[in-house]
Amino acid sequence: MLTLLTILLEAVANGSQFVIATHSPILAAYPGATVYVVAGDTLVETPYDDLEHVRVTRDFLNAPARYLRHLTMPEGGDQS
Repeated sequence: MLTLLTILLEAVANGSQFVIATHSPILAAYPGATVYVVAGDTLVETPYDDLEHVRVTRDFLNAPARYLRHLTMPEGGDQS
């Protein structure tokens, strides 16, 4: 992903522009990017730290057990 950011930075420095649809917090962190969130039939400019995928990823990395506990099988449950 960082390689892609490097390629994008170089292309922008040479005059290119991009519209990228992504759920990646890494791509959304592109320096100087304007980020929009689709809300119904409109686009809403949204600060990076307010993006749902950034909040969820940050939350997960801060406490993975809180999320992973939902993946455990109940005792005696079928594991097939």
